[in-house]
Amino acid sequence: MVRREVPSHQLFTGISRHHLSGLVEELAQPGQAAVEGRRHEARGGARQRAAGAGARHQLVFVDRLVATLIHLRHDLPHAVLGLLFGLDRSTITRAVGEVRVLLAQRGWVVPGQPGLRLRSLADVFAYAQAEGIELRLDATEIQVRRPVAGRGGRRAFVSGKKKQNTMKATVIADHRGRTLWTDALRPGRMHDVTAARNEGIAICFQNFPDVEVLMDDGYLGLRRDHPGQAITPPRKPNKSALPRVHARWERDRHAHSSDRITVEHALADHERWKQLTRWTHRRDRLPATYQAIAGPVSDRTATG
Repeated sequence: MVRREVPSHQLFTGISRHHLSGLVEELAQPGQAAVEGRRHEARGGARQRAAGAGARHQLVFVDRLVATLIHLRHDLPHAVLGLLFGLDRSTITRAVGEVRVLLAQRGWVVPGQPGLRLRSLADVFAYAQAEGIELRLDATEIQVRRPVAGRGGRRAFVSGKKKQNTMKATVIADHRGRTLWTDALRPGRMHDVTAARNEGIAICFQNFPDVEVLMDDGYLGLRRDHPGQAITPPRKPNKSALPRVHARWERDRHAHSSDRITVEHALADHERWKQLTRWTHRRDRLPATYQAIAGPVSDRTATG
């Protein structure tokens, strides 16, 4: 075992102690409410003893949150975390499963307004239109384990781009690279445009006509359907075009790339957490894990 203040250091959790204290204050009450809900369901009715009686957690909420952050940041096995905290592996597994859900449900912080949270794509578009912000959208792929042979839908995860089994995450950031939203993740075989459409981006474009979103060449279909809102790089002119036309295309393409690069910085912030470099656990837990990581990253970039 190590002293409890050591695992809470930023080198282990990926966030500052001040940020950690804020998370504890924000999540302690919802965490306790979730525990009481599970106990109520197990009992089949209201509790018969006074509050505080009965079995207690071997890990207080602060330690459960710290263990979860270490697992997300460094992908340490639950058995190793159990050794650090002097507990059985199953205790760590239960704590990580509970706290990861709490982190994933927080949403993404509104820059300059820490009391507000963005929880859907419509929230992001409404915020962008109200504040006059130009959004940046891009997708990233995370390698996952190959599905079991003979199971239906096995090919759905094979990415045509990476030639690997992946899941695709769509991310929206602002002009400073601050994460504003991530989707529920899709199988890697799905096209970037299809993943965005399945999240309802077409309806958001219709309801918020003043919002502009910078995208790469993979979203040409959205530019065709929503001209003036979905903005992709300019198309390359014909070889027979005049030299000044090619020079203007180079300038415009470079300017678009420079404006859109901030969403790449947001994706890089996510991938600094080891669990997102390659996912080796159950695929159905990856969406909650990605959102649990994107939330603290959003907090840090919004206040940085």
